Amino acid sequence: MKKRTLFALAAISLSTLSVAQAQPEYDQIERGRYIATLGDCTACHTADPGKPFAGGVRLNTPFGALVGANITPDRETGIGDWSFDDFQRAMSEGVGHGGKRLYGAMPFTAYTKVSRKDNADLWAWLQSLQPIHQEVESNLLPFPFNVRTSLIVWNWMNFDKGEFRPDMSKSAEWNRGAYLVQGLGHCGTCHTPKNILGGDKSSQFLGGAVIEGWWAPNLTSDEHTGLGKWTQEDIVSYLRTGVNRYDIASGPMADAVKNSTQHWRDEDLKAVATYLKSTPKQGGDKPAPLAADDSRMKTGATIYEAKCSACHAPEGQGGKNIFPQLANNPLVNAPNATSLIHVVVAGSRGVDTDTRPTAPAMPSFDGTLSDEDMADVITFVRNSWGNAAPAVSASEVNDLKKELRK
Repeated sequence: MKKRTLFALAAISLSTLSVAQAQPEYDQIERGRYIATLGDCTACHTADPGKPFAGGVRLNTPFGALVGANITPDRETGIGDWSFDDFQRAMSEGVGHGGKRLYGAMPFTAYTKVSRKDNADLWAWLQSLQPIHQEVESNLLPFPFNVRTSLIVWNWMNFDKGEFRPDMSKSAEWNRGAYLVQGLGHCGTCHTPKNILGGDKSSQFLGGAVIEGWWAPNLTSDEHTGLGKWTQEDIVSYLRTGVNRYDIASGPMADAVKNSTQHWRDEDLKAVATYLKSTPKQGGDKPAPLAADDSRMKTGATIYEAKCSACHAPEGQGGKNIFPQLANNPLVNAPNATSLIHVVVAGSRGVDTDTRPTAPAMPSFDGTLSDEDMADVITFVRNSWGNAAPAVSASEVNDLKKELRK
Protein backbone atom coordinates (compact mmCIF):
# COMPACT_ATOMS: atom_id res chain seq x y z
CA MET A 1 0.00 0.00 0.00
CA LYS A 2 2.82 2.34 0.90
CA LYS A 3 4.54 1.58 -2.40
CA ARG A 4 1.36 2.38 -4.29
CA THR A 5 1.00 5.65 -2.37
CA LEU A 6 4.60 6.61 -3.04
CA PHE A 7 4.16 5.73 -6.72
CA ALA A 8 1.01 7.87 -6.93
CA LEU A 9 2.72 10.78 -5.22
CA ALA A 10 5.67 10.47 -7.59
CA ALA A 11 3.31 10.40 -10.56
CA ILE A 12 1.52 13.51 -9.30
CA SER A 13 4.85 15.27 -8.76
CA LEU A 14 6.02 14.41 -12.26
CA SER A 15 2.71 15.55 -13.70
CA THR A 16 2.91 18.82 -11.78
CA LEU A 17 6.50 19.32 -12.92
CA SER A 18 5.47 18.64 -16.52
CA VAL A 19 2.69 21.22 -16.33
CA ALA A 20 5.01 23.72 -14.69
CA GLN A 21 7.57 23.23 -17.43
CA ALA A 22 4.92 23.56 -20.17
CA GLN A 23 3.35 26.69 -18.68
CA PRO A 24 5.94 29.19 -19.93
CA GLU A 25 5.47 27.90 -23.49
CA TYR A 26 1.70 28.27 -23.21
CA ASP A 27 2.10 31.76 -21.76
CA GLN A 28 4.40 32.72 -24.60
CA ILE A 29 1.89 31.55 -27.20
CA GLU A 30 -0.87 33.51 -25.48
CA ARG A 31 1.32 36.61 -25.41
CA GLY A 32 2.00 36.07 -29.09
CA ARG A 33 -1.72 35.80 -29.81
CA TYR A 34 -2.28 39.21 -28.21
CA ILE A 35 0.68 40.71 -30.08
CA ALA A 36 -0.86 39.47 -33.35
CA THR A 37 -4.06 41.26 -32.32
CA LEU A 38 -2.15 44.46 -31.56
CA GLY A 39 -0.50 44.22 -34.98
CA ASP A 40 -3.80 43.40 -36.75
CA CYS A 41 -2.20 40.55 -38.69
CA THR A 42 -5.68 39.47 -39.81
CA ALA A 43 -6.09 42.57 -41.97
CA CYS A 44 -3.51 41.56 -44.56
CA HIS A 45 -3.20 37.84 -44.04
CA THR A 46 -6.78 36.49 -43.85
CA ALA A 47 -8.82 36.73 -47.04
CA ASP A 48 -10.99 33.71 -46.21
CA PRO A 49 -12.09 33.34 -42.56
CA GLY A 50 -12.08 29.59 -43.16
CA LYS A 51 -8.35 29.79 -43.88
CA PRO A 52 -7.01 32.09 -41.15
CA PHE A 53 -3.65 33.70 -41.87
CA ALA A 54 -3.25 31.84 -45.17
CA GLY A 55 -2.95 35.14 -47.04
CA GLY A 56 -4.72 36.30 -50.17
CA VAL A 57 -5.78 39.82 -49.18
CA ARG A 58 -5.29 42.18 -52.13
CA LEU A 59 -3.61 45.47 -51.25
CA ASN A 60 -3.97 48.20 -53.85
CA THR A 61 -1.11 50.69 -53.97
CA PRO A 62 -0.43 53.63 -56.32
CA PHE A 63 2.11 51.37 -58.05
CA GLY A 64 -0.05 48.27 -58.48
CA ALA A 65 -1.35 45.41 -56.37
CA LEU A 66 0.32 43.32 -53.69
CA VAL A 67 -1.22 40.31 -51.94
CA GLY A 68 -0.82 39.41 -48.27
CA ALA A 69 1.35 36.32 -47.78
CA ASN A 70 0.50 32.98 -46.20
CA ILE A 71 1.97 33.15 -42.69
CA THR A 72 0.81 29.76 -41.45
CA PRO A 73 3.55 27.16 -40.74
CA ASP A 74 2.95 25.31 -44.01
CA ARG A 75 6.39 24.37 -45.29
CA GLU A 76 5.62 24.76 -48.98
CA THR A 77 3.37 27.83 -49.20
CA GLY A 78 3.74 29.46 -45.78
CA ILE A 79 6.58 30.16 -43.38
CA GLY A 80 7.06 26.62 -42.10
CA ASP A 81 10.68 26.46 -43.27
CA TRP A 82 11.58 29.83 -41.76
CA SER A 83 13.68 30.12 -38.62
CA PHE A 84 13.04 32.68 -35.90
CA ASP A 85 16.06 34.61 -37.18
CA ASP A 86 14.38 34.76 -40.61
CA PHE A 87 11.25 36.13 -38.97
CA GLN A 88 13.15 38.62 -36.84
CA ARG A 89 14.94 39.91 -39.91
CA ALA A 90 11.66 40.28 -41.82
CA MET A 91 10.14 42.26 -38.97
CA SER A 92 13.13 44.43 -38.22
CA GLU A 93 14.77 44.81 -41.65
CA GLY A 94 12.15 43.94 -44.27
CA VAL A 95 14.17 40.99 -45.56
CA GLY A 96 12.53 37.57 -45.51
CA HIS A 97 13.66 33.96 -45.85
CA GLY A 98 16.40 33.51 -48.43
CA GLY A 99 17.13 37.24 -48.60
CA LYS A 100 13.81 38.11 -50.28
CA ARG A 101 13.18 41.82 -49.84
CA LEU A 102 9.71 42.85 -48.68
CA TYR A 103 7.65 45.76 -49.95
CA GLY A 104 6.61 48.53 -47.58
CA ALA A 105 2.99 47.34 -47.71
CA MET A 106 4.26 44.88 -45.11
CA PRO A 107 4.88 47.65 -42.56
CA PHE A 108 8.35 46.64 -41.46
CA THR A 109 9.18 50.35 -41.36
CA ALA A 110 6.99 50.37 -38.21
CA TYR A 111 7.60 46.80 -37.04
CA THR A 112 11.31 47.50 -36.85
CA LYS A 113 10.46 49.18 -33.54
CA VAL A 114 9.00 45.97 -32.08
CA SER A 115 11.15 44.35 -29.40
CA ARG A 116 12.88 41.07 -30.07
CA LYS A 117 10.99 39.52 -27.14
CA ASP A 118 7.61 40.49 -28.62
CA ASN A 119 8.73 39.10 -31.96
CA ALA A 120 9.75 35.84 -30.26
CA ASP A 121 6.32 35.58 -28.63
CA LEU A 122 4.58 36.35 -31.92
CA TRP A 123 6.73 33.74 -33.65
CA ALA A 124 5.80 31.11 -31.04
CA TRP A 125 2.11 31.81 -31.66
CA LEU A 126 2.51 31.67 -35.45
CA GLN A 127 4.14 28.26 -35.10
CA SER A 128 1.09 27.03 -33.19
CA LEU A 129 -1.29 27.81 -36.09
CA GLN A 130 -2.78 25.12 -38.29
CA PRO A 131 -0.62 24.84 -41.43
CA ILE A 132 -2.70 25.69 -44.48
CA HIS A 133 -1.49 24.87 -47.97
CA GLN A 134 -2.39 27.90 -50.09
CA GLU A 135 -0.15 29.27 -52.78
CA VAL A 136 -0.06 33.08 -52.83
CA GLU A 137 1.58 35.22 -55.50
CA SER A 138 2.30 38.29 -53.40
CA ASN A 139 3.93 40.47 -56.05
CA LEU A 140 1.45 41.63 -58.72
CA LEU A 141 3.22 44.91 -59.43
CA PRO A 142 4.01 45.82 -63.04
CA PHE A 143 7.56 46.33 -64.29
CA PRO A 144 9.76 47.97 -63.04
CA PHE A 145 8.14 48.00 -59.59
CA ASN A 146 8.10 44.20 -59.46
CA VAL A 147 11.92 44.09 -59.40
CA ARG A 148 12.71 43.56 -55.73
CA THR A 149 16.33 44.69 -55.98
CA SER A 150 14.97 48.23 -56.41
CA LEU A 151 13.95 48.01 -52.74
CA ILE A 152 17.59 48.44 -51.77
CA VAL A 153 17.36 52.04 -52.92
CA TRP A 154 13.83 52.42 -51.50
CA ASN A 155 15.01 51.27 -48.07
CA TRP A 156 18.01 53.58 -48.17
CA MET A 157 15.69 56.53 -48.79
CA ASN A 158 12.68 55.59 -46.63
CA PHE A 159 13.65 53.17 -43.87
CA ASP A 160 15.27 53.77 -40.48
CA LYS A 161 16.02 50.48 -38.74
CA GLY A 162 15.90 50.19 -34.97
CA GLU A 163 13.89 49.07 -31.95
CA PHE A 164 11.78 51.55 -30.03
CA ARG A 165 13.74 53.39 -27.38
CA PRO A 166 11.76 54.79 -24.43
CA ASP A 167 11.84 58.51 -23.71
CA MET A 168 12.90 58.55 -20.08
CA SER A 169 11.44 62.04 -19.61
CA LYS A 170 7.96 60.63 -20.28
CA SER A 171 5.71 58.34 -18.24
CA ALA A 172 5.55 54.58 -18.66
CA GLU A 173 2.02 54.98 -20.04
CA TRP A 174 3.17 57.51 -22.65
CA ASN A 175 6.02 55.23 -23.73
CA ARG A 176 3.69 52.24 -24.02
CA GLY A 177 1.38 54.32 -26.21
CA ALA A 178 4.27 55.50 -28.36
CA TYR A 179 5.49 51.90 -28.75
CA LEU A 180 2.05 50.75 -29.89
CA VAL A 181 1.35 53.65 -32.25
CA GLN A 182 4.80 53.75 -33.81
CA GLY A 183 5.40 50.00 -33.79
CA LEU A 184 2.86 47.20 -33.49
CA GLY A 185 -0.15 49.38 -34.29
CA HIS A 186 1.70 50.78 -37.36
CA CYS A 187 -0.70 53.75 -37.37
CA GLY A 188 1.63 55.81 -39.53
CA THR A 189 1.32 53.30 -42.38
CA CYS A 190 -2.11 54.73 -43.18
CA HIS A 191 -2.16 58.07 -41.38
CA THR A 192 1.17 59.59 -42.52
CA PRO A 193 1.45 61.38 -45.90
CA LYS A 194 3.55 59.58 -48.49
CA ASN A 195 6.30 60.81 -50.78
CA ILE A 196 6.50 60.07 -54.51
CA LEU A 197 8.02 56.65 -53.79
CA GLY A 198 5.35 55.66 -51.30
CA GLY A 199 7.54 56.18 -48.25
CA ASP A 200 6.39 58.05 -45.16
CA LYS A 201 6.99 61.76 -44.87
CA SER A 202 8.39 61.43 -41.38
CA SER A 203 8.23 65.15 -40.70
CA GLN A 204 4.44 64.91 -41.08
CA PHE A 205 3.96 61.81 -38.92
CA LEU A 206 0.24 61.03 -38.42
CA GLY A 207 -0.77 64.14 -40.38
CA GLY A 208 -3.34 62.27 -42.52
CA ALA A 209 -3.27 60.60 -45.95
CA VAL A 210 -5.48 59.07 -48.65
CA ILE A 211 -5.62 55.26 -48.71
CA GLU A 212 -7.78 53.16 -51.03
CA GLY A 213 -10.43 55.81 -51.56
CA TRP A 214 -10.60 56.96 -47.92
CA TRP A 215 -8.99 59.76 -45.97
CA ALA A 216 -7.03 58.39 -43.01
CA PRO A 217 -7.37 61.45 -40.78
CA ASN A 218 -4.89 63.57 -38.92
CA LEU A 219 -4.22 61.88 -35.56
CA THR A 220 -2.16 64.68 -34.05
CA SER A 221 -3.27 67.17 -31.41
CA ASP A 222 -4.36 69.78 -33.97
CA GLU A 223 -7.78 71.08 -32.87
CA HIS A 224 -9.13 72.01 -36.28
CA THR A 225 -8.30 68.90 -38.33
CA GLY A 226 -6.84 66.45 -35.81
CA LEU A 227 -7.74 64.94 -32.45
CA GLY A 228 -7.19 68.09 -30.43
CA LYS A 229 -10.87 68.33 -29.50
CA TRP A 230 -11.20 64.62 -28.77
CA THR A 231 -10.79 63.70 -25.12
CA GLN A 232 -8.86 60.61 -24.08
CA GLU A 233 -12.24 59.02 -23.40
CA ASP A 234 -13.31 59.83 -27.00
CA ILE A 235 -10.23 58.05 -28.35
CA VAL A 236 -10.69 55.00 -26.11
CA SER A 237 -14.40 54.77 -26.98
CA TYR A 238 -13.69 54.96 -30.70
CA LEU A 239 -11.03 52.25 -30.59
CA ARG A 240 -13.05 50.01 -28.24
CA THR A 241 -16.55 50.38 -29.72
CA GLY A 242 -16.01 52.05 -33.11
CA VAL A 243 -18.15 55.00 -32.03
CA ASN A 244 -17.78 58.32 -30.26
CA ARG A 245 -19.52 61.68 -30.48
CA TYR A 246 -17.51 62.73 -33.55
CA ASP A 247 -17.19 59.64 -35.66
CA ILE A 248 -18.21 56.07 -36.45
CA ALA A 249 -15.50 53.77 -37.78
CA SER A 250 -16.06 52.82 -41.42
CA GLY A 251 -13.99 51.77 -44.40
CA PRO A 252 -10.53 50.34 -43.57
CA MET A 253 -10.75 51.64 -40.00
CA ALA A 254 -13.88 49.59 -39.39
CA ASP A 255 -11.85 46.45 -40.09
CA ALA A 256 -9.08 47.66 -37.78
CA VAL A 257 -11.54 48.18 -34.93
CA LYS A 258 -13.37 44.89 -35.53
CA ASN A 259 -10.28 42.70 -35.86
CA SER A 260 -7.87 44.52 -33.61
CA THR A 261 -8.51 47.51 -31.34
CA GLN A 262 -11.80 46.35 -29.79
CA HIS A 263 -9.80 43.44 -28.33
CA TRP A 264 -6.99 45.56 -26.85
CA ARG A 265 -6.58 45.76 -23.11
CA ASP A 266 -7.92 48.89 -21.48
CA GLU A 267 -4.49 49.97 -20.31
CA ASP A 268 -3.17 49.80 -23.88
CA LEU A 269 -6.07 51.85 -25.25
CA LYS A 270 -5.49 54.48 -22.55
CA ALA A 271 -1.77 54.51 -23.31
CA VAL A 272 -2.46 55.15 -27.00
CA ALA A 273 -4.86 57.96 -26.09
CA THR A 274 -2.24 59.52 -23.80
CA TYR A 275 0.37 59.41 -26.53
CA LEU A 276 -1.86 60.74 -29.32
CA LYS A 277 -3.01 63.68 -27.21
CA SER A 278 0.65 64.71 -26.86
CA THR A 279 1.71 64.49 -30.51
CA PRO A 280 2.91 67.70 -32.18
CA LYS A 281 0.24 69.42 -34.26
CA GLN A 282 0.18 68.76 -37.98
CA GLY A 283 -1.96 71.01 -40.16
CA GLY A 284 -2.11 74.59 -41.33
CA ASP A 285 -3.99 77.57 -40.01
CA LYS A 286 -7.76 77.40 -39.80
CA PRO A 287 -9.23 78.84 -43.02
CA ALA A 288 -12.15 81.23 -43.14
CA PRO A 289 -15.45 79.44 -43.85
CA LEU A 290 -17.33 80.11 -47.06
CA ALA A 291 -19.89 82.88 -46.81
CA ALA A 292 -23.46 81.75 -46.15
CA ASP A 293 -24.64 83.60 -49.28
CA ASP A 294 -22.27 81.64 -51.55
CA SER A 295 -24.41 79.86 -54.15
CA ARG A 296 -22.90 76.47 -53.21
CA MET A 297 -23.77 77.04 -49.56
CA LYS A 298 -27.35 77.98 -50.40
CA THR A 299 -27.87 74.90 -52.55
CA GLY A 300 -26.13 72.71 -50.01
CA ALA A 301 -28.30 74.04 -47.17
CA THR A 302 -31.46 73.12 -49.05
CA ILE A 303 -30.19 69.61 -49.80
CA TYR A 304 -29.01 69.12 -46.23
CA GLU A 305 -32.41 70.04 -44.82
CA ALA A 306 -34.16 67.61 -47.16
CA LYS A 307 -31.72 64.67 -47.11
CA CYS A 308 -29.50 64.87 -44.02
CA SER A 309 -31.09 66.75 -41.13
CA ALA A 310 -33.38 63.91 -40.06
CA CYS A 311 -30.36 61.91 -38.87
CA HIS A 312 -27.66 64.52 -38.30
CA ALA A 313 -30.04 67.17 -36.86
CA PRO A 314 -30.76 70.64 -38.30
CA GLU A 315 -27.68 72.18 -36.68
CA GLY A 316 -25.41 69.19 -37.24
CA GLN A 317 -25.61 67.98 -33.64
CA GLY A 318 -26.05 64.33 -34.70
CA GLY A 319 -27.48 61.63 -32.45
CA LYS A 320 -25.29 60.42 -29.59
CA ASN A 321 -23.46 57.21 -30.50
CA ILE A 322 -25.74 56.67 -33.51
CA PHE A 323 -25.19 59.50 -36.00
CA PRO A 324 -21.94 61.50 -35.85
CA GLN A 325 -21.90 65.10 -34.77
CA LEU A 326 -21.03 67.16 -37.86
CA ALA A 327 -20.88 70.54 -36.14
CA ASN A 328 -17.41 71.75 -35.20
CA ASN A 329 -16.03 68.36 -36.18
CA PRO A 330 -12.26 68.11 -36.81
CA LEU A 331 -12.70 65.18 -39.20
CA VAL A 332 -15.19 67.14 -41.32
CA ASN A 333 -12.60 69.96 -41.45
CA ALA A 334 -9.92 67.75 -43.01
CA PRO A 335 -8.10 69.37 -45.94
CA ASN A 336 -9.05 66.35 -48.03
CA ALA A 337 -12.76 65.45 -48.34
CA THR A 338 -12.27 61.96 -49.82
CA SER A 339 -13.98 60.10 -46.97
CA LEU A 340 -16.97 62.46 -46.93
CA ILE A 341 -17.36 62.12 -50.69
CA HIS A 342 -17.03 58.34 -50.35
CA VAL A 343 -19.83 57.93 -47.81
CA VAL A 344 -22.18 60.32 -49.65
CA VAL A 345 -21.59 58.61 -53.01
CA ALA A 346 -21.46 54.97 -51.92
CA GLY A 347 -22.99 54.97 -48.48
CA SER A 348 -21.36 53.23 -45.57
CA ARG A 349 -22.06 50.94 -42.66
CA GLY A 350 -20.36 51.52 -39.35
CA VAL A 351 -18.43 48.77 -37.63
CA ASP A 352 -20.22 46.23 -35.47
CA THR A 353 -18.31 45.34 -32.33
CA ASP A 354 -18.86 43.08 -29.35
CA THR A 355 -20.05 46.02 -27.26
CA ARG A 356 -22.10 47.57 -30.10
CA PRO A 357 -23.33 44.72 -32.29
CA THR A 358 -25.85 46.89 -34.17
CA ALA A 359 -24.06 49.08 -36.70
CA PRO A 360 -25.70 52.26 -38.03
CA ALA A 361 -25.66 52.85 -41.77
CA MET A 362 -25.36 55.79 -44.15
CA PRO A 363 -27.35 55.47 -47.42
CA SER A 364 -25.86 56.09 -50.84
CA PHE A 365 -27.01 59.27 -52.59
CA ASP A 366 -25.46 58.46 -55.95
CA GLY A 367 -28.84 57.58 -57.44
CA THR A 368 -30.72 60.57 -56.04
CA LEU A 369 -28.26 63.47 -56.22
CA SER A 370 -26.12 64.78 -59.06
CA ASP A 371 -22.37 65.16 -58.71
CA GLU A 372 -22.82 68.90 -58.26
CA ASP A 373 -25.54 68.43 -55.63
CA MET A 374 -23.35 66.05 -53.65
CA ALA A 375 -20.43 68.46 -53.90
CA ASP A 376 -22.60 71.35 -52.68
CA VAL A 377 -24.03 69.55 -49.67
CA ILE A 378 -20.57 68.38 -48.61
CA THR A 379 -19.27 71.93 -49.05
CA PHE A 380 -22.15 73.21 -46.90
CA VAL A 381 -21.38 70.73 -44.10
CA ARG A 382 -17.68 71.59 -44.24
CA ASN A 383 -18.42 75.30 -43.76
CA SER A 384 -21.28 75.39 -41.25
CA TRP A 385 -21.69 75.26 -37.44
CA GLY A 386 -18.06 76.13 -36.69
CA ASN A 387 -16.56 74.09 -39.54
CA ALA A 388 -14.25 75.62 -42.13
CA ALA A 389 -12.69 73.68 -45.01
CA PRO A 390 -12.09 73.92 -48.76
CA ALA A 391 -15.11 73.58 -51.03
CA VAL A 392 -15.70 70.32 -52.89
CA SER A 393 -16.18 70.33 -56.67
CA ALA A 394 -18.37 68.14 -58.86
CA SER A 395 -15.24 66.91 -60.62
CA GLU A 396 -13.83 65.60 -57.33
CA VAL A 397 -17.05 63.67 -56.76
CA ASN A 398 -16.93 62.28 -60.30
CA ASP A 399 -13.27 61.29 -59.97
CA LEU A 400 -13.98 59.26 -56.83
CA LYS A 401 -17.00 57.61 -58.48
CA LYS A 402 -14.73 56.47 -61.31
CA GLU A 403 -12.22 55.17 -58.81
CA LEU A 404 -14.88 53.22 -56.96
CA ARG A 405 -16.06 51.59 -60.19
CA LYS A 406 -12.63 50.09 -60.89
